[in-house]
Amino acid sequence: MSNAPRIAAANRDWGHDETGCTVLHIDMDAFYASLEIARHPELKGRPVIIGTGPRSVVSAASYEARAYGVRSAMASARARQLCPNGVFLPVDMAYYRMMSHRIFTEVFLRVTDRFEKVSVDEGYMDVSGALLAWGRPSAIGAWIRREVASRFHVTCSVGIASNKLVAKMASTNAKPDGMLLIPRARQAEFVQMMPLRGVPGIGPSLERRLMAWGVNDVAALAAMSEESLTRACGSATLAHGLWMAARGLDDRPVAPVRVEKSIGSEETLLNDTTDRRVVYGLLRSACDEVAGTLRRRGFLARTVTVKLRFADLSYRTSSHTLERPTDSAAVLYRQSLAVLHVMLGLADSCGSGACGSGARGGAAGVDADAGDAPLPKIIRLAGMSVSGLCEAGATAVQPTMDDLLEESDSADSRTSSERMRSAEAALDAVRRRFGHKAASLGA
Repeated sequence: MSNAPRIAAANRDWGHDETGCTVLHIDMDAFYASLEIARHPELKGRPVIIGTGPRSVVSAASYEARAYGVRSAMASARARQLCPNGVFLPVDMAYYRMMSHRIFTEVFLRVTDRFEKVSVDEGYMDVSGALLAWGRPSAIGAWIRREVASRFHVTCSVGIASNKLVAKMASTNAKPDGMLLIPRARQAEFVQMMPLRGVPGIGPSLERRLMAWGVNDVAALAAMSEESLTRACGSATLAHGLWMAARGLDDRPVAPVRVEKSIGSEETLLNDTTDRRVVYGLLRSACDEVAGTLRRRGFLARTVTVKLRFADLSYRTSSHTLERPTDSAAVLYRQSLAVLHVMLGLADSCGSGACGSGARGGAAGVDADAGDAPLPKIIRLAGMSVSGLCEAGATAVQPTMDDLLEESDSADSRTSSERMRSAEAALDAVRRRFGHKAASLGA
């Protein structure tokens, strides 16, 4: 769900010269809400808002809900005030990701493999190699829109331009359910009619800094030299990027393989708490979800990061890098608790600050030593993420001396960590068939 400003005057016929316009940006319209309406047709025409709970935020809203002023990242409680007759639904991320994968695979990748996924609901396509079969980029865009609508009962908007920047701005201004072609000769004119926030990458902070220098729109930005922009921004690199953007220029290629940098999960509590078992439960659930994602995508992770948000809305993160990469929920959970204890200054139940990278002793050992003493700070949100990702099939994991000793003593020549990983892999199969919450590991 995009909150980028749109200019009504921009959504018009800019001409039909498609020469060099080989980049498409495809953006699904109100994707989560549209998917819910597609599987619940009785909701069509009603204001649908994705995000429930008194402390949750809006993840998506149908265009009927946006007419009430509901926007993404808005508190759900505020959305209820603005739209009391709205249909509020919980986020079903597993379903949205599954449908996204189908749309990308069954529609977008039928045109070309030069597709760069940006998020679950948008991506860029380089169609230069597909024009021999398709003729014109606009023909590809029209076919994509028809296929997505007829096969999945949701809509998407398409921007066509010579580069990624202008294509994205074009799709934003084509919404909803539209297509906009910006010929190469007119891309500077198109960009310079926009407000500052209409340029991807210009957020509130940078907008305020530019406005302090008298730059109120992209046309004014284009009138500045790079030297002046450097003084205004304090960064020569940022200044060059803005100078290029103000002229509709962008030399970034469409990158089909987008390397993931991290995978995480977090949850906001309904009520702030100092109950350590509640916080442990959030971390256990997050580790289970992250580990399942790692295995599904074929990754191992080297670094564990724990995130906490406190009652005063401040937050803190802390990380620990493992000796060996892993995709095991048991290992991730034990490490997350060790990091949590260091963050909050708790007695270290793992022995030395950061637990070892094996799963021996399991997470239960951490829990068992915790007692019922309250946490020293009031927790509002807890979660964890992993980074330092590497492909599981291409990564050799060196066994430790403990592993070798355990393997020699084991009846089946397997370590406890290997048995635990097999159990988690079996759970993956159960969840794929019966749903994510069908089964979980105990402590």
